[in-house]
Amino acid sequence: MINIEILSTRTVVRPFTPEDAADVLACISPEITRFMAWEPPASLADFAEVWQTWLPPIENRSDLHLVARAKSDGRCLGIIGLHDLQSGTPELGIWLRYDAHGMGLGRELIGAIAAWASENAAIEYFEYPVAEDNIASRRIAEAYGGRIAERRINPKYRSVVYRIPPISSQRI
Repeated sequence: MINIEILSTRTVVRPFTPEDAADVLACISPEITRFMAWEPPASLADFAEVWQTWLPPIENRSDLHLVARAKSDGRCLGIIGLHDLQSGTPELGIWLRYDAHGMGLGRELIGAIAAWASENAAIEYFEYPVAEDNIASRRIAEAYGGRIAERRINPKYRSVVYRIPPISSQRI
């Protein structure tokens, strides 16, 4: 496994490993997938079919699924995606367990991941797709200078795609 550790004020973020699977699955609920293109996996075996596809791109640093854990107790908080990292315009995404919503963790984590990527890859801008009705996620993008560049219609919802400029660690 690659050695990446990203620290924020309240979290430790590392690439997903098979040992994270049960904790990550326990965080997935219908409340969080309301604004996601996918539905909660029905079982650990169903989830394994998904996360096993994450491992090769994590190894070559092209597509990172990063697990956020609380510094205080190691509790799994959710996943941050940093997709197509080598492109210069990688896509950011995040989902957090429902009981972690409303605490500013999404903004903290997106800032930390974007700052890390901005320092470790040639970033022109980040794409950040979000459901139009997901006001909390839209505020994250806007807090980091994101501007709407595109609109999409997905099977579950309408979305906007923000472009967020590279982020220095001084901006988070």
